Amino acid sequence: MFLVTGATGSLGRRIVRQLRDIETPIRGFVRLFSNYRELEDRGAEIFIGDLKNDKDIAKSTKDIDYIISSHGSGEDTQALDYRANIELIDCAKENGVKHFVYISVLGVDRGYEDAPVFKAKREVEKYLMASGLNYTILRPSGFANNLLPLAERFRETGIYLLIGDPQNRSSIVSTDDLAKIAIASVRVEGAKNQIFSVGGPQVITRGEIPKIFGRIFQKDPLIINTPLVVFDGLRSGLGLFNPQLQRSLGTLRTLLAHEFFCTPEEIRKLEETYDMKLESLESFLRRYLGS
Repeated sequence: MFLVTGATGSLGRRIVRQLRDIETPIRGFVRLFSNYRELEDRGAEIFIGDLKNDKDIAKSTKDIDYIISSHGSGEDTQALDYRANIELIDCAKENGVKHFVYISVLGVDRGYEDAPVFKAKREVEKYLMASGLNYTILRPSGFANNLLPLAERFRETGIYLLIGDPQNRSSIVSTDDLAKIAIASVRVEGAKNQIFSVGGPQVITRGEIPKIFGRIFQKDPLIINTPLVVFDGLRSGLGLFNPQLQRSLGTLRTLLAHEFFCTPEEIRKLEETYDMKLESLESFLRRYLGS
């Protein structure tokens, strides 16, 4: 049986769907106020708990063969991105879990001191590698599904807000592909005790994203390019009233200020290891937007 944390999130939900499509037993770790009806209807076992509670984590990992940690942090990076994963790893060892798949982030090893999520995920990676568990660490670039709300707004207005350098490169991954890779990691021999950068098959600039929207909806994009310094000013202003929010926005600033893309060699290794062809961003968007 699989345990999937963050089972109602954009990635976790896709992991549960794919596992249930092949009738694989799965326990989804969810919060009481989350929308987990779909997972229940698909036959997933629902575990209602709090990842900030060690007892809940211990209970959720009983009789589990594989763990996929795909939960996000919200505003509590230390408790969820760091502490909860450390406890999951410890409980996995105690319960004889066969394989632990950890969803990290591309660029986690670059030492971004202003990005709490990056720091937390890097420390979890190190702890997992030293744990003695069989593991696979996946470092994805941006999730393609995160662009769907932006695409819907573009459909209505033709406007695209771009913060920072439009020439910064990315290789945004199909969230469905990432789910497929996470599941396959427990059985693919070449994935055991490995770290993979995970992105789409194409390296694109951030300025190309509205052009993709334009092709899909057949309209010329109106791009509003806001300098990063404007974001910095807003972040500093918010910090006067909410220092915690200012710190958490450090991760977003890191994402806006830097490039996150996979090399052709990394993509080739990924496709060969998992015996698959990765989906392009435009293909993903067309599938979900019905165009």
